[in-house]
Amino acid sequence: MAKPNKKGPSRTVDIFCAKCKTQLFKYRKGGKGALVKCFKERIVEDYTRVPCTCPECGQVFARDSLVRGTPAFKMVGGKVTFK
Repeated sequence: MAKPNKKGPSRTVDIFCAKCKTQLFKYRKGGKGALVKCFKERIVEDYTRVPCTCPECGQVFARDSLVRGTPAFKMVGGKVTFK
């Protein structure tokens, strides 16, 4: 399978915890669909102290995985929102 585009899209979105509304990431997202995964190389700013865990409420919002041979976070449904 093809690897994701290195540079990625120019549009950034802010990703928040759905429970406490704390900002988790600033991410370069492509397309207009739901947020299913975050490629680590596309994260512009990371506000978490422990990977995949909200710094405020401690909720686990994602799992560490490999997608198409590239490190990524797979989001747990309903745990994050973005705008």
